[in-house]
Amino acid sequence: MLLSMPSLQLDPLWRLSEAWAADTRPDPLNLVIGVYRDEQGVCPVQRAVSIAEARLAERAPSKEYTSPAGNLEFNAGICDLILGDPALIGRATSIQAVGGTGALRLISDLLAVTGPGRTVHLGTPAYVNHPAVLRAAGLRVSEYPLEQDGRLDAAAALDVARTAAPGDVLLLQGCCHNPTGLGMPLETWIELAHIMAERGVVPFIDQAYFGLGDGVDEDLEGMRAMLEIVPEAAIAVSASKAWGLYSERTGCAIVLSSNPARGEYVRGVLEVVARAAYSQAPSHGARVVAEILGDETLRADWRVELEEMRQRLTLLRAELVAELLATTTVPALPQLGQQRGMFLRLPLDADQMERLRIDHAIYGVPSGRINLAGLTSDRIPRVAAAIGEVVASSPSRTLL
Repeated sequence: MLLSMPSLQLDPLWRLSEAWAADTRPDPLNLVIGVYRDEQGVCPVQRAVSIAEARLAERAPSKEYTSPAGNLEFNAGICDLILGDPALIGRATSIQAVGGTGALRLISDLLAVTGPGRTVHLGTPAYVNHPAVLRAAGLRVSEYPLEQDGRLDAAAALDVARTAAPGDVLLLQGCCHNPTGLGMPLETWIELAHIMAERGVVPFIDQAYFGLGDGVDEDLEGMRAMLEIVPEAAIAVSASKAWGLYSERTGCAIVLSSNPARGEYVRGVLEVVARAAYSQAPSHGARVVAEILGDETLRADWRVELEEMRQRLTLLRAELVAELLATTTVPALPQLGQQRGMFLRLPLDADQMERLRIDHAIYGVPSGRINLAGLTSDRIPRVAAAIGEVVASSPSRTLL
């Protein structure tokens, strides 16, 4: 019986999407939820995914349980793709997870078990679910500002690494930061890695948007450089964005250890945590990814289509920024073109984002984040004009 009803922190993204679905005005725009959409506004099934699914259906593989670690071919394929270097792959322990969020939670539980007193240092603004996942695992979270005047504050991350206690964790996004779209230069990854290795601070890397920034290998370059330097690291990988498998909940938790014995212990902890949480991850999405990564032709076509998606996002960003610059005089606008990936963070506060929703039927996140993939080229003039009108009506509240 429920004896009390404590207050809940509901997810504002889904609440906004529900409001969008109920909006009866002409052409309300949903730029909230982070899914890739094409020019027809459809979240497409990739060519390689369709072919892989057809092959799986023809083979009709059994629906029996897989293993405590999930699909082993999927795990090996993800490690090969994400890590690239055989030396790094040789240090890796991996387990299939329920999406990227499931991988975040598995690793968070691992960190809590292996370091009960440790602190996870989280740059803000952060992915909205990061603090909730970390705290649900019982970890202590310390937040620090990662952005200054719309630009990455690399010095802040370096300072945190220098002052963190041994055993503490620094949570980093691998590329295409959510919600800011900012990226960390290669030299900063390397400098940060040396500090963390010296201090005994563990990197925890959320790798969700690879391939949508500057290209697959380019987006993974900084993380790979860091992993060559630090003795231990954890990576949460999502298959949602790169393969469009949002509803299949397909992810992978990867931990790099300093020796095989530690890797075996890590595997045991992850499997115990997974068993208690959900027993085993669903198999379909993992089988699809394993089929693609294990076939040279499918893998090549997947990379071609992912590159097409990246180029479309890059073009939409350039078109929107150019339209804004042509119609609005806000000093922070030019740097929007430096952002990468699916999201663009407007220099607007929560009140201004609310005005976009109420006055113009344009739905974004209160932080200023919009999903570029929810746009189409023909709607850009309308969106830019609406942003300009909101800025002009409340210039004192722009985040400059």
